[in-house]
Amino acid sequence: MRCKVVSKSENDTFSLGRRIGEVLLGGEILALSGELGSGKTYFTKGIAGGLGIDRDVVVSPTFTIVNEYEGRLKMYHSDFYRIDSCAEFETIGLDESFKEFKAVIVIEWADKLEQLLPDEKLNVSITVQNKNKRIFEFSTKSKKYNHIFNLLKKV
Repeated sequence: MRCKVVSKSENDTFSLGRRIGEVLLGGEILALSGELGSGKTYFTKGIAGGLGIDRDVVVSPTFTIVNEYEGRLKMYHSDFYRIDSCAEFETIGLDESFKEFKAVIVIEWADKLEQLLPDEKLNVSITVQNKNKRIFEFSTKSKKYNHIFNLLKKV
């Protein structure tokens, strides 16, 4: 499945994330990719907002590697930007979080270690068009994300 959504502002990006966060059931893995400044963290703040997590506490986990937040569902927010090997990935323990069915996992720079991620994930590629405009491309091979694609058809 594939779907593209255009964001024309930071508010659009946050709102898109929030709407997705509102329909998450737990067990989803969102694998984000995009250049620096493309809006990965801002989109994640929106997801957090949809899960009932205060968006102001959500920060990029570039140096902490994984941040954990409690909301309607637990959210693990990870950043692979500084991870360079499979061995480093194993030390952070995120692979154990993949087994936590009631949690949501959002990974920035997921394309760096895509081979280590489960097949059942939602890929979110963010392309910068200009200062404000972003193209979000959602793709997956799993029917597990049908509820998100149903939402995206209405956006």
